[in-house]
Amino acid sequence: MRTIKVGTRQSALALTQTGHVVEQLKKLCGANGWDCRFEIVKIVTKGDRILDVTLSKVGGKGLFVKEIEQALLSGEIDLAVHSMKDVPSERQAGLVLGAIPEREDPRDCLIAEGAARLDELPTGALVGTSSLRRQAQLLARRPDLRVEPLRGNIDSRLKKQEAGDYDAILLAAAGLHRMGWAERISGYLPPAECIPAVGQGALGIECRAEDDELLALLAQLQHEPTALAVRAERAFLGRLNGGCQVPIGAHAVLEGSADGTSPRLTLTGMIGRPDGSELLTETVSGTDPEAVGREAAERLIARGGERILAEVLANPIEEKEDGG
Repeated sequence: MRTIKVGTRQSALALTQTGHVVEQLKKLCGANGWDCRFEIVKIVTKGDRILDVTLSKVGGKGLFVKEIEQALLSGEIDLAVHSMKDVPSERQAGLVLGAIPEREDPRDCLIAEGAARLDELPTGALVGTSSLRRQAQLLARRPDLRVEPLRGNIDSRLKKQEAGDYDAILLAAAGLHRMGWAERISGYLPPAECIPAVGQGALGIECRAEDDELLALLAQLQHEPTALAVRAERAFLGRLNGGCQVPIGAHAVLEGSADGTSPRLTLTGMIGRPDGSELLTETVSGTDPEAVGREAAERLIARGGERILAEVLANPIEEKEDGG
């Protein structure tokens, strides 16, 4: 019997996500006649340890995956379950994403008393969010609102809103769905209103590149439509050299082509100023995920997107996206 050690962050959401993946893998092992057992290993990352400083001021990429990837490379663990929002566009040598399972709802959502849509929030309402991406799009639509940072895991953020610290908060719907808390959502923000973060709602399962046995197992969890959409979004992010410190969003959807042969991707990407004073979006369609993502990024760069990002990075004020 092989014991497969699965590394994960120790937040409630991360453990819940990992538990769901492990249950799927157990079923696959049984169906394939493989004798496996799984052990979950909790790993504290640099991003988890920084509680009193905004992560954008720390800088760097992979703040929530670096230690987990080191554990993979050293053999301490065999698999890692990540939120794709946490995974840098540049991959670690010797490691591969063995599977990207089917995506959860990629949308952002609103939690507020008596309001199901942004337009229903009262004038001057105080909104909590950890994301410059959300803040930029929120203020572009409702400049009258007040936005303040909201730190912590999903449960602590919900408690702060329930305690009256905020009139409303914005979160990723996927995390609430996975935690079984969908009933706490007041309303969903359509991508046309608030473009999600790159990879939002998707998980990535990482392992060592030479572990053929695990790669064969993980291949059965791969959801190709999700993987293609996430590839396009990550190509967009990679071209902009972005991370959680800047207001970038991208959402790709996969549709059948007109002739019914090749699947066609449509990606909408955005760059904005945190105060909502400038918001750039571009939509590109095509059959090559990386080409679609890069083209959308190039169009935004041509319109001054790099200048906006450079100015934001020169004055970092943001937190990390919440889970999902």
